[in-house]
Amino acid sequence: QVQLVESGGGLVQPGGSLRLSCAASGFIFSNYAMRWYRRAPGKERELVAPIISDGHSSNYADSVKGRFTISRDNAKNTVYLQMNSLKPEDTAVYYCNAVGGTYYGPDKGWKYDYWGQGTQVTVSS
Repeated sequence: QVQLVESGGGLVQPGGSLRLSCAASGFIFSNYAMRWYRRAPGKERELVAPIISDGHSSNYADSVKGRFTISRDNAKNTVYLQMNSLKPEDTAVYYCNAVGGTYYGPDKGWKYDYWGQGTQVTVSS
């Protein structure tokens, strides 16, 4: 059974830091690209940061560049999102996503596409 379990969310003051974790099970983690998404109230889901199987990451959302860092530990089947200098506009539910197998294009997406249940991050004084 595939599971992605996020943790590490919470309430933090502006300028603070949080580290999100996503523990994966039920599939070969090292074969999958991992992403962090977020959805803020009243807004569309946004891709925050992706990381491919070898640990290379790029294409951070412009809104988080220089503040957030995605990383992965294939030995622990875990992906992380280090969030620094948090702003109120970072408030959202953060989701972990795993994709793998064949990519069928923008309409059909990936053969394997798994999601976690999300963790709430609230940045407020």
